[in-house]
Formats: sequence, structure tokens, C-alpha cells
Amino acid sequence: MDRSPIYPENALIMAPLSGFTDLAYRRAAYRCDCRYAFTEMVDAASLAYRNGNGEQLLKRGEEESFLAVQLVGAEPELLKRACAKLNERDFSLLDFNLGCPVPKVVKKGAGAALGQNITHAIACFRAIAGESRFILTAKLRILDEYDPAPTLELCAGLIDAGAQALTVHGRTRAHFYTGEVHYRIIRAVQETFPEIPVIANGGVNSRASYETIRRETGCSRVMLAQGIMGNPWLFRELADPDALPPSLAEWKEVVRFHITEMIALYGETSAMRQARKIVHDYLKGRGFPAALRAEASTLDSLAALDDLLDRAQTVSGTGNGRRILNPAETDRHQLPER
Repeated sequence: MDRSPIYPENALIMAPLSGFTDLAYRRAAYRCDCRYAFTEMVDAASLAYRNGNGEQLLKRGEEESFLAVQLVGAEPELLKRACAKLNERDFSLLDFNLGCPVPKVVKKGAGAALGQNITHAIACFRAIAGESRFILTAKLRILDEYDPAPTLELCAGLIDAGAQALTVHGRTRAHFYTGEVHYRIIRAVQETFPEIPVIANGGVNSRASYETIRRETGCSRVMLAQGIMGNPWLFRELADPDALPPSLAEWKEVVRFHITEMIALYGETSAMRQARKIVHDYLKGRGFPAALRAEASTLDSLAALDDLLDRAQTVSGTGNGRRILNPAETDRHQLPER
């Protein structure tokens, strides 16, 4: 099997973020130097039966030279049927989700629940490998905070079944997206399986946390999740130590671009309902007044967004050239990393 690197050394990868990383989200990130991105997580059953909004989730832009898709599920036959549907499309790789801890996923035995059932997880991955035409990878959570053996057992089985890269989130299922990231367990995976890329994941929202995860895990490749919510400039800032935070003018430009791309995808009414959480993320942690941030929850038109952005400039007091604050590390979302 070809074990050549899927991602180059020092790659920064945007995680699949359920409810967020659609085409509009990715296009905004590309403006801030993102190179490697995922679709949102796709449910195997929904895809197999063509239920839900699969067409929108899987939509790929002509400019996307790299785009990965992530599949979640726990039934081998449904996973194979879903892979057959994905085979009709064009993706750079297919990732299998063994890490999502949210109740609606784990109650089906999928995501992080499946990751804890090593034998069945590997059987599911073998089912995917027997059907998919894509490069295969997996994203998982550590299974024990102190003993690397269970995590290594899962990783060994996935590699034997055909995984060509592994992304390891350094928290257990029980800790969702908060608390200590156990770098030592990620390092154990990286050192045990040097023949494949191991991507470190968890808690990266600044240069300091990025340098820590690289140093402590030995991984040069890092996946970004919560840290890029409302801050796609993190890609640029981590790739270039001399990069400055965005100016107010650039911040406004990217926010408006992102929301207009959503309108193009969904129509203005639907897009603006979805955009409220996106705009709130862009405002959060950057020193804007709480009253302005609260207005994001009532946006109902592009005109309303333009008015909010104009007033964001007014309250900043120093014009478009001002460099706006980076979001505070303690003021990030704790929700949709997969």
C-alpha cells in the first residue's frame, strides 16, 4: 500500500465542523490561507437513503483543489451503501468519524461510541475499505487519558484495515471539547506508527497552543477546529509568525463575503437564519460591545448585516486600518468539533 504523505509536513487542516463547514464557510477560510478542508460530517444512513441535505453538504466548489469528506455511522451495510454514493463524486479522501461525542450520534453507537468498541469499529472501517475508491483516513479520540494501549490497539486495527492517516483528538469522549488535551497519548500514536501521517487535534486556538501541541506530540500536522470559528485568520497566523491580525476593513470584508456566499447557496431568508451563529462567532472575543454582539441573533437580511458592520466600524473608533483583537482563548465555542 502507498504510504506516501497525504498532507505535507506542517499542514494545517480545517476539521469537519457539523453545521458550519459548508462551501461558504470553506471559501471564507480559503481567503485566510486555509489549504486543506473537509465537508461537514455526513451521516451514512441519510446518504444511503438520500435523506436530508446531502446535496448541500457534499457540494464542492470548482476552486477546491483539495476537499475531504467525513462519514459517520455504525452499520457496515449502510456504510457500504453510503460509500457507493460517495464514489459518484470527487473527493481527495474519505475520513471515518470515530470521535464525535454528541448524544444524537453516540446514541446510535456511532462516532466516539463506536471508537470505544474497537472490534466493531475496525469491522466498519473494513466495510468502507471494501467499497470506497478514495484514500481512507480516520479521526478518533483517545480511549484512555493515561494508558495509551487501548488507543494504540484501535489505531493498529485501523491501519491494518487500510487507514493511510489518523487524526487523534487528545481528549476522551467524556470530556467533549473542554479540559486537558493529553498530548502524551497522541505522541504514543505518532511514535508507534511512523509509517503514516498522524495529525494532532484538540485545543489549538493560538500560536502558543499550536506550538505546544506540536512540541508535546511530535506531530507536524495539526487539525484546527474550535479555534477557527469566527477566526479563519488563525490559518495565516500559524503559518506565518510575522502575520498580523486582520485590519477592521479586512474583517468586515471577510464577514460580508462569507454571508453573501451563504445567501448564494441557500437564499437570503434561510441563509440569514443560519448566519446568525456565524456572525456572532466573528464578533465574539474581539472587543466589540455586548449589545452589538447580541444583535447578531436577530439578523434577517443582508441590509441588516451591512448596518451592523458599519456600526462595528463606528464603535471601534479608529477606522478601517485598526488591527482588531484576536479572540480570547477562553472565549471560544465548545460545541461542534468532530
